[in-house]
Amino acid sequence: MQHYLFVYGTLRQNANHPMHQLLAQYGRFVAMARYQARLYQVAYYPGAVPSNNAADQVVGELYQLLQPDLLLPALDNYEECSPQFAQPHEYRREQQNITLDNGDTVIAWVYVYNRSTDGLTLIQNGDFLADKIAQ
Repeated sequence: MQHYLFVYGTLRQNANHPMHQLLAQYGRFVAMARYQARLYQVAYYPGAVPSNNAADQVVGELYQLLQPDLLLPALDNYEECSPQFAQPHEYRREQQNITLDNGDTVIAWVYVYNRSTDGLTLIQNGDFLADKIAQ
């Protein structure tokens, strides 16, 4: 069984975050992809919240996980949603439908924002990195 991960924030290739190196080491980039959600600026990082509106699309990257048993616990720690962190976690890792740029869909792990979005700024274009470049 293949395991996939969709990343939309600091784990993306051009975000220049050290944790991306771990993902690159134990995962294989598959394609650019989209997730039906709304994207918010939380702090220096974003949070995606699932949406029922098909117009709400978060841009990100899909990775095939080559060693999920090693990688996912490390990423859970990074996202502060592993058992060692107090509840409620800021994120929860869930399997979601992801659409690749060629139109294919896969089920992939996504770190979904798990807190209120009241007071957070919506990233209108759904692309965390494009938003950073535009600022």
